[in-house]
Amino acid sequence: MPKIAPFLLNRKPTKIPITQAGFDKLVSEKAQLESERPDAVENLRKAREMGDLSENGYYKASRQRLSFIDGRLRRLTNILKRAKIVVTANTGFVDIGSHVTIRANGREVEYTVVGGYESDPTQHTISHQSPLGRALMGKKAGDKAIVNAPAGQMTYEILAVT
Repeated sequence: MPKIAPFLLNRKPTKIPITQAGFDKLVSEKAQLESERPDAVENLRKAREMGDLSENGYYKASRQRLSFIDGRLRRLTNILKRAKIVVTANTGFVDIGSHVTIRANGREVEYTVVGGYESDPTQHTISHQSPLGRALMGKKAGDKAIVNAPAGQMTYEILAVT
């Protein structure tokens, strides 16, 4: 059995802040993967019966699919076990779950600030831990948020927080 560093023994797993919508999405993904797993196991069994595994592409693909499903299920189980659903208080200050309209360089963009495991900038959701998310947290409409970006310092004006 490997030795564990003493400082890790008393370490409690940290809670993961997540919105209710993000939590529901992860629960749905987990249920979907659990329903796909029996087929993946069956495909792997069939592939093994075909014989020579060294040149069996079906076997390799089946094994890879099952490995992906199992790994993702482990990750989702861990996230859901540690999740702490955050309810937005709508105080007018940016917090997890807030919808924020910002302006930079004459362009307005609306984001929803979410937990780190549910962020997707293409869907206009940003993590509270991202550079922009950290700069916005705790601010209100009319405030400015300054973010150090690779291209230099960016200033964002907060137009609305809902």
